[in-house]
Amino acid sequence: MAVTIKDVARAAGVSAATVTRALSNPEVVRPSTRDRVKEIAASLGYHPNRAARGLITGRTGNLGLLVPDLGNPFFPSIVKGVQARAHEADHAVFLADTDEDPAAEAGLVRKLAKQVDGVLLCSPRMAEAELRELAAEVPVVLLYRRIPGVPSVTAEFLDGMRQAVSHLVALGHRRVAYVAGPRSSWANRERVRSLRAVAKGKVELVETGNVAPQFEGGVSVADRVLAERVTAVIAYNDLVALGLLHRFAARGVGVPGDISVLGFDDIPLSAMVHPALTTVALPKELAGQAGVDLLLRRHDKERRELPTQLMVRGSTGPA
Repeated sequence: MAVTIKDVARAAGVSAATVTRALSNPEVVRPSTRDRVKEIAASLGYHPNRAARGLITGRTGNLGLLVPDLGNPFFPSIVKGVQARAHEADHAVFLADTDEDPAAEAGLVRKLAKQVDGVLLCSPRMAEAELRELAAEVPVVLLYRRIPGVPSVTAEFLDGMRQAVSHLVALGHRRVAYVAGPRSSWANRERVRSLRAVAKGKVELVETGNVAPQFEGGVSVADRVLAERVTAVIAYNDLVALGLLHRFAARGVGVPGDISVLGFDDIPLSAMVHPALTTVALPKELAGQAGVDLLLRRHDKERRELPTQLMVRGSTGPA
């Protein structure tokens, strides 16, 4: 028969209510009692009934996570970070893929709301007004999106772009293209703003327009980049950069001999291609962990910016 809370209470010499508090609200129980209860519960193989605990605490023990595209290698690393931290906090994670559809995001959040204690929205595409409305209804934390008054975790994009441009300038590049991501992406807008700020007076910046944040997006814009006669190109993300590398190779354009290519994100594939991709690494797993911390603490207006790091590899060289 399954071990019950009464079995744990009897073995620990305390009441069932004390066992409940020790396992679900440990800060209100004396450390010595709490530790004894947890040790006995573990030795007996007791597992709390989440549904019953939810009735007592008002918490489900579940968190929701929405990502725009699980096919993009950037997001699984964030999922891994979220799951690791949630597991440490004895929470389960419900994952949903919005397929880059802003219209689907709000509906999914509201469907999840009754089953979770809060939702992590990773790179949400919906309008700011909609996000504010959701945040008033459901505890949310934004990952790689920032809105005043809503807790969020982002990266230091300005510093990342500063590192990227300084690297290219040191190699002698003076005319640089930027391939932008989706217009609805807050991260893209931040990267454009940051790049314009750090490029001013250092390089001539050529913006080639917006593409899908995928390999095919890079392939589609590569010829346009070459027509601009730039010596280097910075891509919105690594997938776009890999698409550029593919098309350049097909046209016999040498990288970095004829043109340097620099990505953003540092997905695992970026170090596996030839030439290996120079890129700005974003803290992916750490962002997921930090998001869970904010969601569980429910600090309504807290904002965290995590550091970025330039990873110099073979795709950039002298102009």
